[in-house]
Amino acid sequence: MKHKVIKKQKSSSRCIVCGVNNELGMKASFYELENNELVAVCDTKDWHQSYPGRVHGGMSAALLDETIGRAISINDETIWGVTVSLDLKYKKPVPTDTTIKIVGRITKENRKLFEGSGEIILPNGEVAVTATGKYMKMPVDKITNENLDEDEWFLDNEEIPEYIEL
Repeated sequence: MKHKVIKKQKSSSRCIVCGVNNELGMKASFYELENNELVAVCDTKDWHQSYPGRVHGGMSAALLDETIGRAISINDETIWGVTVSLDLKYKKPVPTDTTIKIVGRITKENRKLFEGSGEIILPNGEVAVTATGKYMKMPVDKITNENLDEDEWFLDNEEIPEYIEL
């Protein structure tokens, strides 16, 4: 099913998931959709592997954690998610050297916490990994002492797709 892209979220310089200047990172791009879901798109590489040809489960966990945690920013970009717990189910191997999509959504929230779910979707549409998580809502200045200026947190020049197929 096609979903209209509403907005692209910012990327960082060094993050293992979205860092555009992290040579070993996933370089995921995050898109807010019309249905209030967040989709990350990334290309897996052989240096993300555990067993040959398979992405390490920890990399899959990081992708899902980041995507679910960022979904809270769809309605308020000043609020970020800090992980309290994350539960994953590995259903199929995630191959290296392929483009995958990671979907995240908020399922429940109150003033201080939120819960979400997500999945990694393979190019053939199959779900490889699912996750549910609980997060604390926090403004970025409570998470890090580092200043997130335009050298660390920015919109890159990548073209934004009009639709994403899930």
